[in-house]
Amino acid sequence: MNRKIVKRAVIASTLVLALGATGTYFYLDATSDVQRVGAETCGEVIPADADRRDGKAVCATLDALADAWEHGDAEAYGRQFTENGTYTTYIGSHYEGRADITASHRALFKGFLKDSKLASRYLDMRFLTKDVAVLTSRGADYTGDEPGADELSKVTTFTLVRDTDTAWRIAAFHNTERSNVMERFSFLWAPDTAPKAEK
Repeated sequence: MNRKIVKRAVIASTLVLALGATGTYFYLDATSDVQRVGAETCGEVIPADADRRDGKAVCATLDALADAWEHGDAEAYGRQFTENGTYTTYIGSHYEGRADITASHRALFKGFLKDSKLASRYLDMRFLTKDVAVLTSRGADYTGDEPGADELSKVTTFTLVRDTDTAWRIAAFHNTERSNVMERFSFLWAPDTAPKAEK
């Protein structure tokens, strides 16, 4: 076989593979919308068997958090956490304690996140005890137009506790970036891995 034929065959094969991979990626991306986008307000996910006052107080903490973010107020943001609270970002940065959380957000609000806001949809609230609640939401930070419910790129878990002064504060925060194409691929490859709400 002459070299030109081999070279052309290799180039053609490479192009076919590249086009196939690109087409597959775009298919996965186009079919990866979440089915459960969450409730518009935090109050909608307060459990029926919970003390409504506590549920509203948990929601008020998250409202105060979003308001502090919108105003670029790192001190007010930090006050929503317990003194020893932890904060794990979607890129894997892990902050320990209110002072660490406040200092990092002071820098973020002056830099990357300046003039940004938070968009949220609420998935679930559970009270593990009368003094511990877990809230899960979808969210994103943005500037300009608020993203739609199906465009929120992060899933966030808040663990809140009734603090010593009886206020509800965040003891642990964990934020995960949704990898929509990888998630869709895994659901197609192994359908039983899809959460019930996404089937």
